[in-house]
Amino acid sequence: MTEQGEPEVLKEVQLPDPTPGPGEVLIRVKAAAVNFSDVMRRRGDVYPVPTSLPFVPGAEVAGTVVAVGDGVESPVVGTDVFGTVGSDTSGGYAELAVASAYNVIPVPGGLDLATASGVIVSGLAATVILADLAKLREGETVFIPAAAGGVGSYAVQIAKQLGAGTIIAGASTSEKRDIALQLGADHVVDYTTATWIDDVRAITNRRGVDVALEMSGPTRLAETLSILAPFGRIVVYGSVSGSVSGLDPKALEQLLYDPAPSQSLIGFNLGTWFAERPGQSVAALQRLVGWVSSGEVSAPSVQVLPLSEAAHAHRLLESGQTTGKLVLQP
Repeated sequence: MTEQGEPEVLKEVQLPDPTPGPGEVLIRVKAAAVNFSDVMRRRGDVYPVPTSLPFVPGAEVAGTVVAVGDGVESPVVGTDVFGTVGSDTSGGYAELAVASAYNVIPVPGGLDLATASGVIVSGLAATVILADLAKLREGETVFIPAAAGGVGSYAVQIAKQLGAGTIIAGASTSEKRDIALQLGADHVVDYTTATWIDDVRAITNRRGVDVALEMSGPTRLAETLSILAPFGRIVVYGSVSGSVSGLDPKALEQLLYDPAPSQSLIGFNLGTWFAERPGQSVAALQRLVGWVSSGEVSAPSVQVLPLSEAAHAHRLLESGQTTGKLVLQP
């Protein structure tokens, strides 16, 4: 894209083949995951790193290593890998993409490339949010919005792996709520209705939840804060609304001052986590891959579209009608 805006700014073009520098590998992309962060950068939303134009979206891919830069001993040429690409997590919507050798790992047996392409951003985010940030403990209650989507579908299953006592899933349609139940949720609510807060309170006998995830935006944050139990933790990992404005300061008064029930509000960005805590990131990824490889956690269903339909993929994701993971295939 040479400008930011609606999906139509995404154009299929021919660019020179990239070459791997020291410590990098060149991947022939077989599948490129479509993440909401791609949508945010296309739209020009507030984002942790600059989006310099012209820009090729795509944070994570799966494919085959076709060349390596100086100093790279592993993975070798011919290895099927998956991981994040680009120095600023970009460049994946392409036939060829460059990645740091440190940011890719071999695809384990039994995992197809289309599925593998979407493991990192969604699956690792869910793992880190629940295990490392929220520190979900056995027997606790957790609320997971968008539970049939990429992060949400992983989060429901990972919460179960971590021993959550009650998993409440939020989803906007009956089909999505059915998916959440199949993934292991104990209860489902339609969090687009005016009664969803009362529904959650009824499920928890008015105590609230110990852990809540939030990804809609500031206007929804106040509602999610209202379902937290004493000592509850809420982790905000994005704003699909496209805005970071509109937070009512009064929503924070109870959290901080009256009655200050020892609750925590945590902001999360996967790129920052990778950069600042690489050791923990690798450990969390190994844990996630172990769950997926063993079948204890199932990767979301995958809808594959041709790379040429990237704009259509973004429309589908923004519509909120998708389930599972969207993947582009060159």
